[in-house]
Amino acid sequence: MKDLLKYLKRYTVQSILAPLFKLLEASFELLIPIIVAAIVDKINLVSAGGVATADGTRYVVIACIILVALGVVGLISAVSAQYFAAKAAVGFSKELRSDLFKKIHSLSYYEIDGLGTSKLITRMTSDVNQVQTGVNLVLRLFMRSPFIVFGAMILAFLINVSAGILFAVTIAVLFIIVFAIMLITIPMYKKTQGDLDRVTAATRETLVGSRVVRAFCKEDGEIEEFKKRNDKLTSSQKFVGKISALMNPLTYAVINVGIIVLIYVGALRVDGGILSQGQVIALYNYMTQVLVELIKLANLIITVTKCFACAGRVNDVLKMTPALKHGEIVPALSKEGVPFIEYKDVSMRYGGGGSDALSEISFTVNAGETVGIIGGTGSGKSTLINLIPHFYDTTNGEILINGVNVNSVGDETLRDMCGIVPQRAVLFKGTIRENIKWGNENATDEDINSAVELACASDVVSSKPNGLDEEVEQGGKNFSGGQRQRLTIARALVKKPKVLILDDSASALDYATDAKLRKNLRSLDYNPTVFIVSQRTSSVRFADKILVLDGGKLVGKGTHEELLASCEVYREIHSSQYGNGEGV
Repeated sequence: MKDLLKYLKRYTVQSILAPLFKLLEASFELLIPIIVAAIVDKINLVSAGGVATADGTRYVVIACIILVALGVVGLISAVSAQYFAAKAAVGFSKELRSDLFKKIHSLSYYEIDGLGTSKLITRMTSDVNQVQTGVNLVLRLFMRSPFIVFGAMILAFLINVSAGILFAVTIAVLFIIVFAIMLITIPMYKKTQGDLDRVTAATRETLVGSRVVRAFCKEDGEIEEFKKRNDKLTSSQKFVGKISALMNPLTYAVINVGIIVLIYVGALRVDGGILSQGQVIALYNYMTQVLVELIKLANLIITVTKCFACAGRVNDVLKMTPALKHGEIVPALSKEGVPFIEYKDVSMRYGGGGSDALSEISFTVNAGETVGIIGGTGSGKSTLINLIPHFYDTTNGEILINGVNVNSVGDETLRDMCGIVPQRAVLFKGTIRENIKWGNENATDEDINSAVELACASDVVSSKPNGLDEEVEQGGKNFSGGQRQRLTIARALVKKPKVLILDDSASALDYATDAKLRKNLRSLDYNPTVFIVSQRTSSVRFADKILVLDGGKLVGKGTHEELLASCEVYREIHSSQYGNGEGV
C-alpha cells in the first residue's frame, strides 16, 4: 500500500485537513461527558440545599448552550472532514486508475496474455474502488478512533486512577481481539479476490461467446459451471465474513463487562465519597465512547484489510516490467545491398509454452514485395508476423529492419511503419470515420474514401444512412464479420504504411471480394511491403514469395508454381481446396 501513497501527493492539503477536522470533532466529543458531569453535580449540589437557586439555573442553562454549540461545531467539523476525505480519496483513485490504465497499455503481449483480460478488468474496477473506500475511511477514522479511545482513557485516569486502570485493561484486551482477527483475515481476503477474478473470467467468457453457447445448447452447462464458481466465491466470502463478524460481539462483550465492573466500583466509590455521581456518569459515557469507536475501528480494520489485499494486487500490475527489449534507433528508409526485412534463425516460445511456436525461421524480404504466409491451424503464422511490429521478442535469432535489429528500434517508431489488420477484426465505439482515422488522425474525407474503396468497403459505407458518420457500436456488433474486416483493412490502408500486415483478415470475404481486394493491393501507388496470412492458396498465389509453415517450422519457400512442384504441405493444402484445379 505504501507504494501507492504517492498518488495522494496532489491531495496533500485535503489529506491533512480531513483528519484534523475529525480530531477537532473528537476533541469536542471528549468534552461533552465532563460538561454533563458538571451539570449533574451542580443539580445534586443545589438539590442538597433544598431549593433551586438562580445561579444554579443559570449554570445549567449556560452548560446546555455550550453542549449545543459543541454539537454544532462538531457537525461542521465532521462534514468538512468528510468533504476533504472524499475529495482526496476520489482524486487518489483517479490518479491510480489513470496510471494503471497507462501501465496496462505499456505491457507486452506476454504480460497481458499471462494476466488475462478479466483479471485486469477486476484490478481496474473492483480493486481500485476498494482501495478508494479504504483511503476515505482511513482519512476520516484512522486518527479519530484511537484519539477518542486513548483520550477517554487519559481522562478516566484524571478522574480516578482505578477507573483509568480498568479502561487500560479493557482497551488492551480489545486491541488483541481486533488485531488477531485482522491478521487471520488478510490472507483470506486475498484468496476471496482471486475467486472473484475467476467469476469475472467466467462471466466475460460466457458473454463474449454467448452465440456459441446458444448454438450448441450449452446454456445449462454454463449456468451450472458459473454456479459452482459463484458458490465457491460466496463460500469463501461467508467464511471470512464469519471470522470478521466475531469482532463486534467480542468487543461488545468485553466493553459490557467493563461497564458492569465500572458501575459496581463507581457505586462503591460514590458511597465512600471518593467519586461524585457526575464523575461516574462521565466514566460511563467515556466507556460507551470507547465501545463505539472501537466498533468503528474494527470495521475500519476490516475495510483496510480488504484495501491492503486489493492494493497489493493493483501494485503487482504497476510493478510489472514489460518483457520486451527495445531501443530508440530510427532505421533508414532503405539501405543498399541490405534486405528490407530479414529473419535470421528466429525461434520463439510463448511464456509457459512447452515447445517453440517457431523454430529456426530464416528468410529475407525486399522492399515492395508481397509475401504470402500459409499453413495449418497452429502452425505459427500469426506468431511469425506478430514479431515484425515487435509484439513479442524472439527467443533465439533476430529480426532486422534495413539491417537494424527490431529490439534496437523504438516500438512506436516500428509500429508507425506498419499497418496491421489483426486476425480478429475489432472496431471501437464511435463512427466509421473515427474508426478509420485511427490509422491516420489527419486523414481527410478524400483519404478515407480512397482507403474504403481500396478495401472494397464502399458498399458498407454507402449502405448506411449516415455514411462515414454512421455510429459503430462497441465491438462493431452492428456490422457483419465481413464488413468489420473490410473496415479494419481500410483503417490500415489510410495510414499508407511501409509494411502492411494482413493476418487472415479476408477470411469472412467471399472469393470475388477477396480477389478484388488482392488486385487493389497490387495497385497501391506507395508500394508497401505486404504480408498476407491466409488459409487459402488463392489469397497468396500471386505473392512474390510464399512461406509455408508446419508445426512452427518453415517447410517451403517460393512462388505458387514452385511450391506446387516442391512442397508436399503446400500441395496438400491447395488440393484440399481445389482438387486438381488451379483455383481462383
